[in-house]
Amino acid sequence: MSPEPIRHPRRTETPPPQHWRRWGGDAPVFHVPPPESEASPEPAPKREPAVPATPVTIAIPAILTGPAGPFRVLIAEDDPSQAKFAEGVLAGTGMQTVIVDQPANVVAAMEAFKPDLVLMDLHMPGLDGLALTNRIRGHELLMHTPIVFLTGDPDPERQYEALAGGADDFLSKPIRPRHLVAAVLSRVQRARRMAQSRAKPPAVNPLTGLLERGDLINLLGNALTPDARRGVLLFAEIAGAERLRERLGYAAYEALMIDAGRHLQSLADDASVARLNDYAFAILAPNLQGADVGAFSRKLRDGLAQPTFGEGLEAVRLRTSIGAVMLDGGFADAGAALDAAERALRAARVAPTGIADYVAPQPEAPEQSQSATDQVRDALAENRFELAYQPIVAVAGGDEPQYQTLLRLRDNDGHLRPAAQFLPALENSALLAEIDHWVLERVLDTLQNRYHDNRPLRLFVPQSPRSLSRDDYAEWLLGALEVHGLPGNALVIDLRLADALIHTVSLQQFCQRMMRAGVQFCLSQYEQGTEAEALLAQLPLGYLRLSPRYANAQASPTLRDEMRGVIDRAHRLGLLVIGHQIEDPQAAANLWMSGIDFIQGNLVQRASGDLEFDFHSAVL
Repeated sequence: MSPEPIRHPRRTETPPPQHWRRWGGDAPVFHVPPPESEASPEPAPKREPAVPATPVTIAIPAILTGPAGPFRVLIAEDDPSQAKFAEGVLAGTGMQTVIVDQPANVVAAMEAFKPDLVLMDLHMPGLDGLALTNRIRGHELLMHTPIVFLTGDPDPERQYEALAGGADDFLSKPIRPRHLVAAVLSRVQRARRMAQSRAKPPAVNPLTGLLERGDLINLLGNALTPDARRGVLLFAEIAGAERLRERLGYAAYEALMIDAGRHLQSLADDASVARLNDYAFAILAPNLQGADVGAFSRKLRDGLAQPTFGEGLEAVRLRTSIGAVMLDGGFADAGAALDAAERALRAARVAPTGIADYVAPQPEAPEQSQSATDQVRDALAENRFELAYQPIVAVAGGDEPQYQTLLRLRDNDGHLRPAAQFLPALENSALLAEIDHWVLERVLDTLQNRYHDNRPLRLFVPQSPRSLSRDDYAEWLLGALEVHGLPGNALVIDLRLADALIHTVSLQQFCQRMMRAGVQFCLSQYEQGTEAEALLAQLPLGYLRLSPRYANAQASPTLRDEMRGVIDRAHRLGLLVIGHQIEDPQAAANLWMSGIDFIQGNLVQRASGDLEFDFHSAVL
C-alpha cells in the first residue's frame, strides 16, 4: 500500500526527509551552445558524480497544473546554490523547471522550453537582468512571458528600473519557499489566462450588444502596452439608478439598462463598450486623442439624455455623469487606469456639466514625502513593523475568536506608531502595496499556525484599494491561501468607506474573485449617506463597522436615531454590524439596545500583540 500523501504540512519550507538531496549535485542545467563569437575558450568544469537520490512521494496540489500541463519555470541564475534552491522549491510542488546559468543562452532556452515564467537574477556576468529583459521583450514570440526578478539587491531605485524596464515582479532574497511558490503561482495563472484571452477575440453579448466586462479589461491592458495607441477610457454612470429601480421594478429597470447600453454603443462608434455594474458602463476608445475627448464625452451625455427609454408611465430620460482618463499617464496596469477613471467619475458627479477629466493627485512637498517614504522603507528593510490585535466580541455571546488586525511601526526611538500616523503620507507611493503585502503574509502565517494547533480564528485585515485593484493581487492571495492550507472564511478584508466610494468598480471585481474562495469583506468607518447606502448593495459585504462618531450616540437623539436606521438597514441586507471604539459601558449599552451584533474597543480590551482573549467567558 502506498503511503498517505502529505496534504497540508504546517510549513511548506519543511520538506520530507532527504528531499533536498534530490537537488544536490545532479540538478539538470539547461546548456545551449553559445554562438562562435561568445564561446568561452575555457572548457566547462567537469561535474562531480551525483549522489543517488531517494525517491520521495509529494502530494502535488491540482492548482499547480492546468489544461496546458504542469507550470514551466525557467530559472536564469549564475549562482549554482541559488539556482538549486529555487528549483528545489518549485519542482517540489510539481512545476517543471530548467536552470540556465549563462545569460547569453536564456533566449534560446526559452524558445526550446517555452516557459510560463522566467525567474531571473538581476546581476549576472556579461548580460545583466535589465538588458536580458529588454531582449526578451523585443522577441515577438517571448515578449508576453512574465519575468520575476529574485535578487538580494536592496536598492529601491534599481528595483524601480527593473519594473519600469518590463519586469513583472521583484522578489527580495532571502525569501521563504512558500512565498516564492505563491508569487510564481499567481503570475503563471494570470499569464495563462491572458494567453487564452489573446487567442480568443472578444465576443459581443447577444442580449446586451456589449462586450463582457472581462474582455474590455483585457483590451484595456493591451492598450497600456508600450506600442499601443493608448486612447481614452471613460466611465458613464446613470444618475439616480437606485430610485429608478425602486420605481420601475427589477425587470423593467434591466430592460431599460439594456436599451441604454445598446444606444450608448451606437453613440460610441468604433469604441468598445461594456456594462460595469447595475448602473454604469465603461467605454474604451483607443483612437481618441486630445481635444476630441471633451466632444466625445458631451456626445455620450447628450445622446443618452435626449431619447425616452421605456413606454407609457415607465418612460424616462436618463441623466448621466461621465469621467474620462487619457491612457498616456504611465499607468502600470489596467487596475491603475480603472482607479483613475473612478476618480474622474466621482468628480463628474458634482460637476455642473456632469463631465470631468482625471486629474492626477498633486504630490506632497518633496522633502516631506521623501522623509515619510524613507522612514517606511527603512522600517520594511529592518523588519520594524508589528501587528497588534483587538478582539471583536459578540454582544449576544459566543466563543468564536475574531480580531481586528492593526499595523504598528516601531520608530528609531523604540516607540510604536499607529498606522494613521504614517500611512496617509504613502497614498501615492508604491510602498503602500508592499506594506499591504507584508501585512497579509504575516496574517496568513498566523492563521496557519493557529489552524495547525486546532485553534482556528478569524482576522479582519485592512487593505488599500490601490493594492486590491492590482492585476495580480487576487491571484496571489488565492494562491497564498492554497499554499497555507487555509479556508477563505478565516480572512475578512477591511475596506474603508471613503476608499470604497471611489474604487467601487475595481473592488467589485476583486470581491467577486475572492468570494469563490470564501473570503469575506467588511465596510469600515460607515456613516449614513445616499452614496454609502447604495454601496451596501453594490459590494458583497458580510460585515459593517460603524464610524467612531456613533460611539457616543447616546448624547444626541438625532445621532442615535440615525445609527439605529443604519443598523436596521444593514440587518435587512443580511450584514453583521460592529460598534467601533467603544470606551465606556454606557456607549456599549446604547449600542446593545440599538441591535448591534459586535463590539470592539478598549472597553473590551486594548489592542495588543497576543491572541489569547477569552471569548467564551466574555460578558458585556
